[in-house]
Amino acid sequence: MTDPQPAPTGCAIVVFGVRTPYGRVAHFFEGTVTVWELVKSGGWMMLPIILSSIVAMAIIAERLWTLRASRVAPEHLLGQVWVWIKDKQLNKEKLKELRANSPLGEVLAAGLANSRHGREIMKECIEEAAARVIHELERYINALGTIAAMAPLLGLLGTVLGMIDIFSAFMGTGMGTNAAVLAGGISKALITTAAGLMVGIPAVFFHRFLQRRIDELVVGMEQEAIKLVEVVQGDRDVDLAEGRA
Repeated sequence: MTDPQPAPTGCAIVVFGVRTPYGRVAHFFEGTVTVWELVKSGGWMMLPIILSSIVAMAIIAERLWTLRASRVAPEHLLGQVWVWIKDKQLNKEKLKELRANSPLGEVLAAGLANSRHGREIMKECIEEAAARVIHELERYINALGTIAAMAPLLGLLGTVLGMIDIFSAFMGTGMGTNAAVLAGGISKALITTAAGLMVGIPAVFFHRFLQRRIDELVVGMEQEAIKLVEVVQGDRDVDLAEGRA
């Protein structure tokens, strides 16, 4: 009578000749434990790096959702406003609806509310509203840029502190330098640098990307505001089909 075959490692149990999914689950948790061990090896400096990564991801997700062109500057909004003007439907309720519609609508509503005071006053009110809108569009962007610059520095600081601990341990024990132990300690110390770069590189990319998107949106809103001033003051016509598109 032959001895039963031992179960494969990693909790991969064979029942009636069929491998159960426990092996795949075990491999998944083995990878998780490995990541956790890397985090622990990085020391306490990994905590601010991880917190920075969470904040950066939250800012990126929120800004990507908020800075959609369809939300900030809807197409044909100026044409729709001109339809209201031509049909004499532009009243306080319409202006309130326009302000709540989008950031571009807030800028246009500020100009329309003061259009009877002349071109210069209308332009000044548009500029004031645009300044408020741009401030809202740039919310959290500076914080994302700070994280992009700070995360690699935190990683470098963690590495320096780790190297200090390694050499202090060797000096305190009075032992000769063991190349294997020293290499292992250095590799652990470099974990924080790698983690900082993994946070900082995407943060830099999205900071530049979001800043560029804001610039494009601001230019588009500026063009629409100029058209509004010219239309209301009688210097320009708008294709009414745009408003009904």
